[in-house]
Amino acid sequence: MGQVPAIVDGRFKLFESHAILIYLACAFPGVADHCPVLAYVLSYALRYPADLTKRAKLHSVLDWHHSNLRRGSVTFIINTTLGAALGTPMNPQAAAKGEKLLSSSLSKIESFWLKGNGKFLLGSLQPSISYLSLVCEIMQLEFLDEKEKIRILGPYKKVQQWIENTKNATMPYFEEVHAILFKVKEKLQNQLSNEVKVPSL
Repeated sequence: MGQVPAIVDGRFKLFESHAILIYLACAFPGVADHCPVLAYVLSYALRYPADLTKRAKLHSVLDWHHSNLRRGSVTFIINTTLGAALGTPMNPQAAAKGEKLLSSSLSKIESFWLKGNGKFLLGSLQPSISYLSLVCEIMQLEFLDEKEKIRILGPYKKVQQWIENTKNATMPYFEEVHAILFKVKEKLQNQLSNEVKVPSL
């Protein structure tokens, strides 16, 4: 399909991030609940519950993510910050639509997925594979300038705390995985600052 991420496990090939996470969490016997070997493979700490009802709820988070948070964040970022860097025309109407869906998704995480006393989604006390996708999606907001990022993310205090909890629970892997994002952000900032410089007469 020419898509990333993708994995090859022996003769088995697979793409789509959620399918990969679930496959890896199931592929190693005896590590259904907490899996250091998968942490090594994915550079994250993973949980994939053995309980069928907990798995079903986790799957609902992953499916919801693709239809909501991902669609909103990607549409917004591509049509605001990344579009200019990639040389693609930006669409203000698409950006507005993406921002609306992104804000709605953050609100749903805040009011629905982060319910209960747990530090993580679905009231859990430990991170699971669903957080990898959702937190990484939100991390795209790092491409925005600080003022814009605060405007988008600022109203959602529980979401911000959940991101911090996930960072802390997955250290040092979190910083390693997102190092490339911060390098791209720095490049974008340099590019934008060079563009706004007025040449001296």
